[in-house]
Amino acid sequence: MAKKVIGQLKLQVAAGKANPSPPVGPALGQRGINIMQFCKDFNAKTADMEPGAPCPTIITYYQDKSFTMEIKTSPASYFLKKAAKLKSGSKTPGRATAGTVTVKQVREIAEAKMKDLNANDIEAAMQIILGSARSMGIEVKG
Repeated sequence: MAKKVIGQLKLQVAAGKANPSPPVGPALGQRGINIMQFCKDFNAKTADMEPGAPCPTIITYYQDKSFTMEIKTSPASYFLKKAAKLKSGSKTPGRATAGTVTVKQVREIAEAKMKDLNANDIEAAMQIILGSARSMGIEVKG
């Protein structure tokens, strides 16, 4: 018999750095999810990722207090800022350029995010990443 799903919770947690302190602990605790079990599982699954990289996580929790988690790749903005060596995007995108990335870097980002993007091929994925770059004020050099 299938477990009865009570709900889903979306969190963004740094890779390898889940701990019971806010915001993770209270978000899980009020839903009856075992906080320490989540932290151990999450840190084990993200051990091979870059430490501190933001990981969007979807937690599905069930009536018997168990849960499953799906860890997505880091947001495109994180990869773009890292590639352009920036702290943040432009304050006025479209007018001021915050930094530059190469087409090769955009392709690498698209390949890394391919499984989470709604794209059929790498070219379409690159267009999605280019759109994110544009909205952050990051210029793409050929």
